[in-house]
Amino acid sequence: MVVVLQPVPKCKTSSVLIPVVDLADPTSKTQIVKACEELGFFKVVNHGVRPDLLTQLEEEATKFFALSQSLKDKAGPADPFGYGSKRIGLQGDVGCVEYILLNANSHLSSTKTTAVFRKTPAIFREAVEEYMEEMKGMSSKVLEMVEEALGIEPKEKLSRLVKVKESDSCFRMNYYKEKEETQAKKEIGFGEHTDPQLISVLRSNDTEGLQICLKDGTWVFHLITLLSLFLSEILFRKNLNWNIWVTLQKPRKITIFRLRVMTNGRFKSVKHRVLTNTKRSRLSMIYFAGPPLTEKIAPLACLVPKQEDYLYKELTWSQYKSSGYKTKLGDYRLGLFEK
Repeated sequence: MVVVLQPVPKCKTSSVLIPVVDLADPTSKTQIVKACEELGFFKVVNHGVRPDLLTQLEEEATKFFALSQSLKDKAGPADPFGYGSKRIGLQGDVGCVEYILLNANSHLSSTKTTAVFRKTPAIFREAVEEYMEEMKGMSSKVLEMVEEALGIEPKEKLSRLVKVKESDSCFRMNYYKEKEETQAKKEIGFGEHTDPQLISVLRSNDTEGLQICLKDGTWVFHLITLLSLFLSEILFRKNLNWNIWVTLQKPRKITIFRLRVMTNGRFKSVKHRVLTNTKRSRLSMIYFAGPPLTEKIAPLACLVPKQEDYLYKELTWSQYKSSGYKTKLGDYRLGLFEK
C-alpha cells in the first residue's frame, strides 16, 4: 500500500533555534515554561537516561521488524495493542509504517502485548520494561517542574497522574522502512496529528523525517531526534494547553513539547508528522504517559479561578479517549469539549 501526501506544504529544511534546558540548572523549570509559551518545544540535557539502554532497545526493536511478515502477523492485528502495519486507528487513516503498541501498565492485562513478547527474546521484554520505568520517571519529573514553575497546588497535582498504578500509559514503536528511491511526491509515514496523553516521550534514530508545524503554519524538519518528550494536549486547556516535546541528542539531549487542557490554553499543542522520503529506515519509540481512565480533567482552579473563564467542559480521560477512537488522525479532538 502506497500512501501519498498531496499536496505537500512547503517545508523548510534548515534547523530551527530550539531552546536547550539543562535539568541540573536551578532555573530549568522557568526555562521550560518560557520555551513552551514561546515555541512549544525544547531540548533538555542531563536527563539521566542511560544511552546504552536506548541503544539496546533500538537494536532489539529493529530485529523484530526484520522478522518475516508471517511471524510479525502472529502478534497482530492491533486491537489497539499488538503489531500493526499501515493502518492507523479505526477511521481509515493509513501510513507507510509498521508498529508495535504495548500496554505500559503491568496491572492491566493485554493478550496482544503478551503476543509481542512471545515473538521476541527475553532481553527485548527486559529492555522495554526498564525503558518504560525510565520514561515514567522522566514524565513525572517534568510535571513536577511544571507544578513548581506555575505554582500549582496541591503538590503532585499533575505528576501523580502518571505515577499511580491506575495510570493509562502505553509504549509505541514505529518503523519506517527505507525506500530505494526518493519520489517527487513524499509519502506519509505517519500523518499530521497531536498526541492526546499527558506526556509523550519520543526516541528515534538519526534518520530525518519528523516534521513540526510552527505557529505560522510552516512545516520544518526536525533533523536529528534521538529522544523527544511531548507533553500532550489533554493536560492544559486554553490558558491551560501545553505541548512540550523533548529530543535526546548526543550525548544527552532531549527536546520537549506538549500539555493542553488543564492550563486552559496557556501552552500550545504542536502538530507533527513523519514523511518517508529517505533511503534510510527510521525507528521511533514513544512512551505515552496517560492519567487513570476515571481521572477528571478540567482547568486547574489555581490557574483559572473563575469557572466562567473555562474554555472547556470537564471530562474524564476515558471520555476523551473514547471520542478519540471515533475521529481521524488529524481531527481536532478537543472540539467536542469546548464550551
